[in-house]
Amino acid sequence: MENVAPPSSIWPSKGASRRRALSTEWIIKGFFGSNALVAIVVLALITIFLFREGSGFFGQNLANLRLYRRAGLEYVDIMRVHSESHAALVRWLNQIGLAESDQEARSQFDQFAEKFATAGVELGTLVSDAGDQALALREAIVLQDVGASAQSDATDSGSAATSTNPFNEKESCAALQSNTAKFEAVVQSMEQNIRPLLGSPPQLSNLKAQQSFAKWKARAAEYLNHLPIAVDQLRHWDPTVPIPWHRSITTFLFGKDWVTASFWQDWYGIIPLLTGSILVSVVALLIAVPFGVSAAIYVSEVAVRGEKSLIKPYIEFISAIPSVVLGFFGIAVVGETIRALSQASFMKWVPFFPLSERLNAFTAGCLLALMAVPTIFTLAEDALRNVPRGFKEASYALGANRLQTIVRVLVPASLSGIISAILLGLGRVIGETMVVLLCAGNRIAIPDFTQGLGTFFQPVHTMTGIIAQEMGEVVRGSIHYRALFMVGLVLFVLTLGINYLAQKLVARYRMSIG
Repeated sequence: MENVAPPSSIWPSKGASRRRALSTEWIIKGFFGSNALVAIVVLALITIFLFREGSGFFGQNLANLRLYRRAGLEYVDIMRVHSESHAALVRWLNQIGLAESDQEARSQFDQFAEKFATAGVELGTLVSDAGDQALALREAIVLQDVGASAQSDATDSGSAATSTNPFNEKESCAALQSNTAKFEAVVQSMEQNIRPLLGSPPQLSNLKAQQSFAKWKARAAEYLNHLPIAVDQLRHWDPTVPIPWHRSITTFLFGKDWVTASFWQDWYGIIPLLTGSILVSVVALLIAVPFGVSAAIYVSEVAVRGEKSLIKPYIEFISAIPSVVLGFFGIAVVGETIRALSQASFMKWVPFFPLSERLNAFTAGCLLALMAVPTIFTLAEDALRNVPRGFKEASYALGANRLQTIVRVLVPASLSGIISAILLGLGRVIGETMVVLLCAGNRIAIPDFTQGLGTFFQPVHTMTGIIAQEMGEVVRGSIHYRALFMVGLVLFVLTLGINYLAQKLVARYRMSIG
């Protein structure tokens, strides 16, 4: 019989098979490639949106700063700083008096404190009157600028412009600056009244009160020495001196005040928020790193199969707990426990105990540590497992025991991976919102670092917390709205830098074991 070739419909040619394989490959590439492209586009749009909404902040902030100088608010604040410093010294005196138990000594001290407080009454009155003048001047300047803009628009459109009463800005500013002579007279009166008081201080019987009063006396003397400097600043103050453009950037990046919706002047300085975020993150890492890395070492090198099946899923399950639930747990349990512990009699040796605030950086840090442990644990365990088996076997062959092998061989070999795990844990911590909003105390102020370890037990506010708290209340397009986007940009850059550094370390780790 003759060999008859099978029809092509039954046995497809090699070309048809190749075309079918190529079409399948293109479908797979198209599906996954399109999803990857969508993800890149979405991330790019988010980044562009952040920059677009935040970029207008610096122009608005510069205009705000120029109005602050032009209206004389800066002039009044030179005096206000010293009035508030005097009030702070008065409050410090009252706290010292509370520590004195002897009635006669307490009576003499109260008389001293009353005389010191009375010496600053004239300064407070002067600042209040000058502040009213500056606010009226600012309102007039704003109305004048709005009227000038409306008149310009009316002229461009061809309509008749309405005449308004002229406002003499120079005369109003000169009237405000006439307070310099009054301030100088008040300063001289304060020096005449306070210096004799410092020369004859009251006698205190309480040792702690004596030590605190000695510090107060040195601060009061320093306060008096700065008053003549303020007089010189007022004399040389000039509202026409231009504010450079970079001032709007430096006041944001290095400003120590975050004040919004103020009748006087709004300030948008990120330092208090950045300090709070760093403080909370430091507490979280100090707790999470030992627990996460130690647990990873135990599960990877020490635990038996039954222990691994229990420990690993349980630690990883922590990441599934909602952050708001952890926040409630921090308020109701962790915060109350820490405060109760600080009030215990056996903790009196701690200088900053007892605590008056249950919500502080330490409370928030403890909860964030709980959230960071699964991330650090999982990545550190992977790094330890990826160490070549020959390293461990060579160490045992040389006579090293298990502890020596872990400490001197496995951990150094996986150090890049462990560090990247810590950095990714830091990125997880610094970007957390709900826990810090509920547990950090939300006080917008730079902590008092003179308290030593007590700094970690002070209420703070964070960058993520301020965005979550204030974004829903601001007017779209306002300077406050754009300031919050600038805070988000700073947070974005920080987390991007942390993750980039972590990825570089991971790549270096893979190259070292490749």
